[in-house]
Parts: sequence; structure tokens; C-alpha cells
Amino acid sequence: MQWTELTINTTDEAVDWVYMLLLDAGYAGDIYITPYTAGNKCFPWTFTIHLYLVNDIQINQSIDKIAQQLTPLQRTKMADELEIGEVESNSKNNTNLFHKKIGDRFLIIPAHEANFTLPPDNITIKLKPSLAFGSGLHPATILSLQLLEKYVTSGMYTLDLGSGSGILSIAIAKQGASVLALDNDANAVKSTEEAVSLNGVDSQVTIAEGSLGQGSTLGHWMGGKTASKIQAIETQQKFDLIVANIFARIHIALARDYQQALGNNGILLASGFTEDYAASIISAMEEQGFTLIDREQLHEWISLAFQS
Repeated sequence: MQWTELTINTTDEAVDWVYMLLLDAGYAGDIYITPYTAGNKCFPWTFTIHLYLVNDIQINQSIDKIAQQLTPLQRTKMADELEIGEVESNSKNNTNLFHKKIGDRFLIIPAHEANFTLPPDNITIKLKPSLAFGSGLHPATILSLQLLEKYVTSGMYTLDLGSGSGILSIAIAKQGASVLALDNDANAVKSTEEAVSLNGVDSQVTIAEGSLGQGSTLGHWMGGKTASKIQAIETQQKFDLIVANIFARIHIALARDYQQALGNNGILLASGFTEDYAASIISAMEEQGFTLIDREQLHEWISLAFQS
């Protein structure tokens, strides 16, 4: 059988967005990630993403839809042009199917893993192979999990803002806390629902399409489609902890909303940006009365912990 292979090179930051954009394009196949190896130092690419389509009568239409959905990444210089080629098989060494240890306790494993013996004191998070974008490959995800391991305690009421694949909500729930998982992308909401169910933490996680405060006025953070009016979520109870793995500009816009949503001595874990943005985010949070209490860094990526 002849297949069409689509490849696109991306930055670290873009990897977490590709999955959601492909859902909008109707792509339901496997997604493979390999390290970028072309060696061209003129471009900031970190990964090459591979997609496979059967050569049928709708192939051109499918390619056009995928190319259109990935345009925002190219416009923001987080990905290059889609490359198209023909191959005999869609088999590839799937780098997503792995056991990855993050921090001291979190262990990411494939969803199909059977009869897995859990090491003492470890917490497993099961993810589908196609959910590489949130599987722990991205530095911002790793840093978020490291901070969650430090600051989440049983019985907390927490918010996962921009839940994406749902990995952070699952990590929080498996530490004994309850979670409100919010995303302004309907496909992200669906992904969170599926991942939460797969991990058996449905009773601890409430999932909704919406945002916090001013986030409801900012539209889709990558320029994609959202509901005509994004709901601003209001809760009767203050959060003990908020984790948000989102763009730096969104953090800055939501600084006041974070403070208003947190209870006394509440914790804010802000991730999703490189060290170039750290000073601006710290300044915005301190203006709202936050105190910087911790930070984690991996390469140029940084996550910050604040206390209200």
C-alpha cells in the first residue's frame, strides 16, 4: 500500500500545539516524533513530526486541510513548511511509546501497557501514543510536573488552566487533589476528558470549555477556532493552587485574575515560556502582590512558582 508522509519541523514550543491543530483538520492517524537531525543551525528546529495518509481519492483534500491548520505555527515562526513524500509503509520507530520518569514520582507510560508493576512511591500517568504533545517530551511539561510534585497536597482545590492533553490534571488528581480543568479549545477539552477517563480519575476532575477572567476575551491563544463566546468560569470557592502551562503574554494578561482566584497563601505555577520572558512575568505578578518562591529550569525553558 502506498502512503503519503507529511513532515514538519518544529520548535520545542510548537510541539504542544500540533496535536490540537491536527484534530481540527480531522486527522485521526498516528503522530510520530523524531529529533530534528538535518543539522541546519540557521533554524531553531528541535523535532520533526511525521504524519501518514493513505493514498486515496481524498488525499489532496486531506493534505490541504492539514496544511491550513498548521499555518499559525509557520506564521509565528514555530514551524517550517509542510513537506510531502510517498512511502511504502507508515511504520516508524514510535518515540512516543516509552516509559519516562519525571521528578521523583511521576512515570509516563503508554496507554496500552498491561500488567505494569508500579515501582514503590511512583505515580503512573497513562497517555495514548498520539498524545506525545503533553507526554513529557516538552520541557514546559516536565517543569510543570516537577513543581506540581513539590506543591500539590491531598485535599487541595486546584485549577489547570489550558489543560491541553490533560496530563497536569491527571498528575494533580493522582496526588489526592481535586481539579477544575479549563481550556478554550473544544478539542483540548475532549482530549482532557479521554485522558482523565483512561487514568481513572474522573471523580476528581471537572472539565469545562472556558477560561479564567480576562482569558475569556483573548480568543484562541493560537488563532484557532473557539466558541463564539468563551465562558469566563466563576467558582464559589477560591483555589488553593493554579497551574497554567500557557504563553507568556497570557500569563501577564491574567496576573490580576490569578490573584483574585487564589485563596490566602495560594500557589501559582506558571509555565510555558523561555527565560527571556521571566523578568516580565515576575514583574507582572509582583505588581499584583505575588511573591516568587521557586523556579525550575530546563535548557532555556523556565517555570515559576508564586505565592499570593
